[in-house]
Amino acid sequence: MERIEPGKYVELGYDLYAVEADGSEKLVHQTDGEDPEKIVFGVTRGMIVPLEKAIEGLEAGGKFNVTATAEEAFGPYDPEQVVELDRDIFMVDGKFDEEVVKAGALVPMMTADGYRINGLVKEVSNGKVKMDFNHPLAGKSVRFDGKILTVRDATPEEIQPAHGCGCGCDHDHCGDHDHDHCGCGDGCCH
Repeated sequence: MERIEPGKYVELGYDLYAVEADGSEKLVHQTDGEDPEKIVFGVTRGMIVPLEKAIEGLEAGGKFNVTATAEEAFGPYDPEQVVELDRDIFMVDGKFDEEVVKAGALVPMMTADGYRINGLVKEVSNGKVKMDFNHPLAGKSVRFDGKILTVRDATPEEIQPAHGCGCGCDHDHCGDHDHDHCGCGDGCCH
C-alpha cells in the first residue's frame, strides 16, 4: 500500500469539530466517500499544519484524530474584518436585494484584487450593511476525526492546475502576464 508523502494524491473523510472554551465540541462539517477532501500532499496550499503532520505516512484506511489551536487552524478572530458597506453595493436592478442580504446570511463577495470571499451579514440598516469577513471558525480550536480513503501518485494535472500556474488560485491568467494577484510571482506559468 502507498503511504502519504509529498506528491501523493489523497482523499480523506473526516468530521470537523469546533472546540469551545469550556472543552465541549460541536460538529461543524463532515466529509465522506461521496464528498471527500481531495489534496495533493505537500502541494495543496492552506493545509492546517497539525492535520498535515497527522496524516503524513498513513495508508488508505489509516485513521487520524488531531486537534489544532485557533492560531494553527483558521487564525484568531480579527475585529478589523467586520466592516460596514454601503447598501448601494447590494442593489440589483435598482432595488436592494432583501432576499439575499439579511442578518445571518452568508453572501459571496469579491475583493478589489479579484479574490472570492464570503461575508456574514451581521446587521442591515437604512444606509449600511455590517459584514463579518472572518472565517466562521476564526478564534476556535478545531478537531479532525477521520480516515484516509485513497492514496496514489498524483497526476501532472493534479500537481499543476490546467492553467499551468501551480499556485492554486484557480484563475486562468497565464495568457495575461499578470501573476501578482495570485501570489505566484513572475515565471510561474509555462
